[in-house]
Amino acid sequence: MRSRAVTFANFLRQPYPYYFTQDKLGKLALAICVPAFLFVYLFEPFNVNPEEHKMAYFWISFIHVAVSSLVLYGCYSLANLLKIEEEKWTLGKEIAGLALVLLFMGIANFLIRDLVYDNHHNWSFRYLLEEVRNTFLVGILLVLLLVPLNFARIYSRNSGKAASFETPAKENGNPLKGGVEIRTQLKSDDFFLQVEDFLFARAEGNYVEFYLTGEQNKKLLKRIAMKELEQQLSSFPQIIKTHRSYLVNLQKVTSVAGNAQGYQLSLEQFPSTVPVSRGMIHKFDKVFANPAL
Repeated sequence: MRSRAVTFANFLRQPYPYYFTQDKLGKLALAICVPAFLFVYLFEPFNVNPEEHKMAYFWISFIHVAVSSLVLYGCYSLANLLKIEEEKWTLGKEIAGLALVLLFMGIANFLIRDLVYDNHHNWSFRYLLEEVRNTFLVGILLVLLLVPLNFARIYSRNSGKAASFETPAKENGNPLKGGVEIRTQLKSDDFFLQVEDFLFARAEGNYVEFYLTGEQNKKLLKRIAMKELEQQLSSFPQIIKTHRSYLVNLQKVTSVAGNAQGYQLSLEQFPSTVPVSRGMIHKFDKVFANPAL
């Protein structure tokens, strides 16, 4: 029993892509709530008393789903303002987040009962529980069925693609040679970078951490924007951005693994992995597999 609990906990800790970014939030809210409206309106899954309706059932269904859509949009807009760490998003957080949103949807639909129902007990605790229950019953397919299925689909796709990379990138093309003077936001922080020793760089607030191997085997912290660093290293096509916070030397990659968020790269002389985000996969596939680099 304990081993099953551990297995389930590990399953919930699996990386999962965060879809509810602000640029996609409106479309996602629409894509989720349209099927919910059709389900509620066409199948009438809950007991209703037509005598209490202040309007046609079509409009009652529409109002409930519209309110739910606004709640979903508002909740995730707030989450985005709080700057969700997408690279640390997990399947468990996805399910918990959706469950919390469903709870707020149920409460919101309880608060608008007087608008659509003529019932003297609209403000009773019984109807609060009923609205929350009904919202969860409609949304449970999304939380407990669609989310794990989508996770399995993405995980399988990324794992399969990652497994196809059999040749380490360092064997592709000519090894990186030479160096470049890195200009930072503080002149005293400027330094000469031997690109063959460059492993990867990671953004940390207003700074960037440089991880180096070879004779420069160390970690450097410099005040520079990741975009500025990317421009200064643009003449080295093997050094690419794999994530909004990472710039990686692909010739230092020893293996590639896939998960639901994208890829995880193992690098020379580095004990952890470096991510390739979902939005960067296409570019990574193209550059990593190109022997002409």
